[in-house]
Amino acid sequence: MTGSSHQQDPRAHTIQGTQVAWETARELFSLDPAVTYLNHGSFGAVPIPVQRAQQRLRDEMEANPMAFFTRGIVERLAHTRRHIAAFLGADPDGTALIPNATAGAQLAFNAVDLHPGDEVLLTDHGYGAVRFAVDRLCARTGATVSEVAVPLRATDDEIVESLATAVRPGRTRFALVDHITSPTAKLFPIARIIAALHERGVAVAVDGAHAPGMLPVEVAALGADFWFGNLHKWAFAPRPTAVLVVAPEYRSRVDPLVVSWENDAGFPAAVEYGGTLDYTAWLAAPTGIHLLRTLDPARLRRNNADLAAYGQRTIAGTLGVARTDLIGSDAVSMRIIPLPPGVAEDLAGVLTLRSRIAADFSIEVAVSVWHNRGYLRVSGQIYNRPEDYDQLAAALPGLLRDVARPGGPA
Repeated sequence: MTGSSHQQDPRAHTIQGTQVAWETARELFSLDPAVTYLNHGSFGAVPIPVQRAQQRLRDEMEANPMAFFTRGIVERLAHTRRHIAAFLGADPDGTALIPNATAGAQLAFNAVDLHPGDEVLLTDHGYGAVRFAVDRLCARTGATVSEVAVPLRATDDEIVESLATAVRPGRTRFALVDHITSPTAKLFPIARIIAALHERGVAVAVDGAHAPGMLPVEVAALGADFWFGNLHKWAFAPRPTAVLVVAPEYRSRVDPLVVSWENDAGFPAAVEYGGTLDYTAWLAAPTGIHLLRTLDPARLRRNNADLAAYGQRTIAGTLGVARTDLIGSDAVSMRIIPLPPGVAEDLAGVLTLRSRIAADFSIEVAVSVWHNRGYLRVSGQIYNRPEDYDQLAAALPGLLRDVARPGGPA
């Protein structure tokens, strides 16, 4: 987010003029005006009204901890759960508040009955920490991982076909697929994938980490066995706020990660309650949802997706990447840009480039490595403007020459 004021720009049509009408929307956030923030996708940014709602809850908690923790907290959590479930189009009786999507993955994995010889189906676009959890699941149960390669340019038909044909009857029992992929910002045809895998007798968990707020989600209509997603990214909730939605036949199998006094209540209350946890982020989440609705969700999604697309085109052009080499969905508020060979091809390179961009130019952006190729991932949010991406595009060429490995680009 730059500190300069926005002037009417001939490129305004690329984001439908909304950057002018929403100029004051920047004031909803407490982001440092000296920092250009292009990475909403990693941790979100909590609007000031939501921060204040959470602080009021913290004040209430500290004014009388006994009352806060013993008089109605379970009921307040249930009320919040119902509100969030309605926003997501999910069954409130099958929805549990959790800290983040990774916790949802672990809860889902613990509820799946796998044995030696069974297979877990994944794609090569998954989030790293969730993949670690899958590996632990397989090590514990004796199951094995079957990873399906999905090319960046794969069509929806090709994605569905590749997953369906990877199922081995009698062996493939469980699949984990992303709603929107983290390293590649690719939107998967999730409803079709679920239907195809269910036809083949495979239970499906969906990593919807980026979906709430970015997409008009109707979780119940998807029919997944497990669906988990964060509200602290695109739904303006405080961190950490997420949900796990579980199909009826699996709810009795979902055990809390930590046993509490609500253990006998079963799912979802037993999963949510954890004694002296700080519940204020969850209780303030409906304020974020309300703010999202006041901003007109459809308009906001269009604005954000158009901003990300503009950023991708602008940065790619500066780096000499042809538009035909770019991928992305018109519904997704994140886009990736391939980096030159020799840049950010491993974790050390990723950390180096990300740190240099932040230190040298006061720009925060996601950098990832996928199949030994470095990528930038830019996000679009209501506080961004086209000149934010122009700034990154202008800074990158010289920096990339500086950080390229010997033998890399000149």
